[in-house]
Amino acid sequence: MGAQVLALFGFTSLLMWALPLAVLYAFNNKLFPGSEGLSQQSTTLWSGLLAVLSVNVVIVFYIILALREKPVASTPHPDPAFLSKARASLASGQAQDQRKSQSAGSSEKTD
Repeated sequence: MGAQVLALFGFTSLLMWALPLAVLYAFNNKLFPGSEGLSQQSTTLWSGLLAVLSVNVVIVFYIILALREKPVASTPHPDPAFLSKARASLASGQAQDQRKSQSAGSSEKTD
């Protein structure tokens, strides 16, 4: 799953660089329809605006894909070997406590 996330991040990072550059190139070379009649200032303004907008579209695309991703297990599962040792330790501790309370109770009766 980590490789898939890394591939998606790499792809969207590439898009965040390539798409605005493609928009700027297309405006400067009059490849967009209707951009032939624009003044130099209008061409600069619109190309910059669309380049920034294209980056935001890529970011929204990445966020939507990240939200649709299946979450990992919500609670981590402990190591079974650790659990068995912990249970054995608790059981032996409880047994020692019971023996101590029994021996303390018998010593109180003798006093």
